[in-house]
Amino acid sequence: MPTPEKTSLSAIIAAGRELLEVRGQQGLTMQNVAERVGVRAPSLYKHVDNRASLLAAVAEATLGDLVALLESTDGSLEELAHAYRRFARDRPEGFRLMNSTHAPTQALVRVAGPVLIAARDLVGEQEAQDAARLMLAWAIGFMDMELNGVFRLGGDVDGAFAYGLAGIRRALTEDRQP
Repeated sequence: MPTPEKTSLSAIIAAGRELLEVRGQQGLTMQNVAERVGVRAPSLYKHVDNRASLLAAVAEATLGDLVALLESTDGSLEELAHAYRRFARDRPEGFRLMNSTHAPTQALVRVAGPVLIAARDLVGEQEAQDAARLMLAWAIGFMDMELNGVFRLGGDVDGAFAYGLAGIRRALTEDRQP
């Protein structure tokens, strides 16, 4: 009779996500996760191959949460960007991990879905991917700078975010207005 498992992949991922926000990517180790779920580190290898697999699993779960949040918006460029920003502020280390090479491609494709739809609605099918990349590059760059404390020179950061969104919308739609 096999011995019962003392942990599960979902418990490992949940512990990884908690550790990530508290200790950052450097603190997301097999040993720290094992301690958090109450097993010895070798027991984790029944569920994840290595630390890279653990990081990928945590990134995928984090991206899944972001997808759910994006899908709960009205789908407009502005709503998507504000939801993404709230997510980044609430889970800064998760945001950093999901924008790293550890994020699985299929999870990134799911996150891109709502943004691609918004982009297609603004510019049409042919330019949707380029528009989505522009939108995401600006938004992720802004959020990364905000999380890293780069905006220290004063001014209204929320106003700057709104200004940037309005500028992106104008840039994407100015030649398409009747």
